[in-house]
Amino acid sequence: MLQNVAFVVLDRFPSFEFGVVCEVFGIDRTDDGLPAYDFAVVAGEQGPLRSEHGLTLAGAYGIERLAAADLVVVNAIDAQLREGVPGELPAPLLRELRAAVARGAQVLSVCTGAFVLAAAGLLDGRRCTTHWRYAADLARYCPAARVDPDVLYVDAGPVVTSAGSAAGIDACLYVVRKEQGTKVANQIARRMVVAPHRDGGQAQFVDRPLPAEPAGTLAEVTGWLERHLDQQVTVAELASLAHMSPRTFARRFVQETGTTPLRWLTGQRILLAQRLLEDTDETVDRVAERAGFGNAMALRHHFRAWRGTTPAAYRGAFRANGVAASRRSARKA
Repeated sequence: MLQNVAFVVLDRFPSFEFGVVCEVFGIDRTDDGLPAYDFAVVAGEQGPLRSEHGLTLAGAYGIERLAAADLVVVNAIDAQLREGVPGELPAPLLRELRAAVARGAQVLSVCTGAFVLAAAGLLDGRRCTTHWRYAADLARYCPAARVDPDVLYVDAGPVVTSAGSAAGIDACLYVVRKEQGTKVANQIARRMVVAPHRDGGQAQFVDRPLPAEPAGTLAEVTGWLERHLDQQVTVAELASLAHMSPRTFARRFVQETGTTPLRWLTGQRILLAQRLLEDTDETVDRVAERAGFGNAMALRHHFRAWRGTTPAAYRGAFRANGVAASRRSARKA
């Protein structure tokens, strides 16, 4: 169960990524019925530590604090990379990161923090990601890793890596969702005023010519889809809603979301199915109907492809760890 979170920071740390992790795990939201985390900022090297913007970090814990963590998050190291691929990172920190994984803790890197995990040997043989600008550098620095520059985050359990900056939010919320359920992740996202889940990958953010037409024209269509996930629609019908030809619509959809209409729609349906499996006692057949998959067989097929498990196993896992049970108790109270 995710409860104890240690956040490792090195000197000249990027402020935005630092704030992202503190926002997700470091704020007490128990008044909203959300779980509290035993959160600690840990100095990965001798201080004083300063951000790239000159902020001084005082009162950070020593690396011995990592021994108690269920989740160790490693912040980005952009300043070091602008001076060339990092040389020798603190040996005690790398040793503690390896020990954390060995004892079963999860480790998450934000953006270029992946280079720290690579230095610890934790990316060897694993699929991973980092900011697209540094993906090729990471592949050279750690040839044993399988670097995927197109995704927002990678779960190569127990090691999770995220892409640049805001993708750290996606990865943090993903870990919360995996460990504590969709409802908790969605409530945290709502407090942060961010999307609880983004489809697509980094490809949508890589430098490219902008479309000639004004952007943002698909918000009405995606909003309609979210309200009608149980309905079967074609790309031609969606294009008609957007007042575009099917070809233009499909191209624009990829430009604005980073993925195809069908894959985006399937992802939203999977998220709805997860919520229904966690929060209701409806049969898998009924969940399949409400989520737009039509029948249980189709839901099982897509759920296994997207989540690596079956709907029944997913529901059982959350009930087994007490998440669903506690929600049912709260509703009865």
